[in-house]
Amino acid sequence: MSSNPTRPPETAVAGDSEERIKRFLATASHDLQSPLRHIAMYAELLLDDLEETLDGEQLQSLRMILEKAQAAQRLTKALMSLAGGTPQVTPEEVDLQALADNIWGELTDETEVRGATLESVGLPSIRTDPALLGLVLRHLMTNALTYRSEAPPHVTIAAVREGTDWFIRISDNGTGIDSAYRERIFEPFWKLPKAGAVQGAGLGLTTAREFLTALGGDISLEHSDESGSRFIIRLPIA
Repeated sequence: MSSNPTRPPETAVAGDSEERIKRFLATASHDLQSPLRHIAMYAELLLDDLEETLDGEQLQSLRMILEKAQAAQRLTKALMSLAGGTPQVTPEEVDLQALADNIWGELTDETEVRGATLESVGLPSIRTDPALLGLVLRHLMTNALTYRSEAPPHVTIAAVREGTDWFIRISDNGTGIDSAYRERIFEPFWKLPKAGAVQGAGLGLTTAREFLTALGGDISLEHSDESGSRFIIRLPIA
């Protein structure tokens, strides 16, 4: 029996899920802060000490380590703030094309998926938080590479301005999402069934929606069938 007889069962389940999300994000992001801080610190020390002796490729690699560690620090801070209520938003001018290209390059290197291609159309510079938007794009691109069909993965990103908003559409040629699951994909800790797929925590699209809400926008599944899926992100024009 519920300790609160006036609380509807579905409300209790939603509240429990929200608390689980907060605990998960708080613990994971807190535990990552220290190693990330040390990686960034030692990379910066090495740059200061060895900058004059390294060749161009070595210097670029060391700078990349520092840049990625600092980016991960910003993301974990955003996750910690999300666990505490509302993510901290730090808006700046963001080159959407460069952001998408960088994330795609990282993911294709990590997954080693053969023949994966990214097509972008008219991507603008927008004023938003690059860490939060970057995490949203990463989740969608990761899903496109994970839930792929027999054809090489192909992702298309396009952005259009309508009134006071940007609309960013991310399309893939994956297996699509069964109509029975389309209302569930944004639920916390729910994972799309797929044989042989490496299962994560089931928080990707949940946190994506939370981050976009903090940015004043939202995300939805615009279309999905056997030819692939298309998500749409709405972001306000600053």
